[in-house]
Amino acid sequence: MTMTTIKPIHDPVSYEAALARAEGLMDAEFNRPEGDELEILSTLIHAYEEAHFPVDIPDALTAILFVMEQRGYDQKDFAALIGKSRASEVLNRKRTISMKQARLLHKEWGVPAETLLAG
Repeated sequence: MTMTTIKPIHDPVSYEAALARAEGLMDAEFNRPEGDELEILSTLIHAYEEAHFPVDIPDALTAILFVMEQRGYDQKDFAALIGKSRASEVLNRKRTISMKQARLLHKEWGVPAETLLAG
C-alpha cells in the first residue's frame, strides 16, 4: 500500500477520515512509509482533539475519590491521612482541603497536584 496524501484536519469529516486511515495503519512497521504516515496522522489527530475536545481537570474531591476507588481505599484510609473530622467534612463537600493536605495527598497517594490545586 502506498502512502496517501496527508491533509490538515479542519472539521469533523476530515477528522473521521483521519481516524479511519490511522486505524487501517495500526499494524504498520516503524520507520517505513506507512509507519511514518501513522505517526504524522497521530500527531494531527491529537492536535485536533486537544483543540476541539478539551478535557477539564477534575476538582480535588473527584480526583481524591478516583484514587480511593482505584486503590481500594475507604474513608478510614482517607481519615488516617488527613484526620477523622476533616476527612468527613471534605468527603461531604463541607470543607476543602488545605495546602498541607494537598501536598500530603500528592506525596502519599500520588493524587495529581494540578487537580488538588484547581479552584
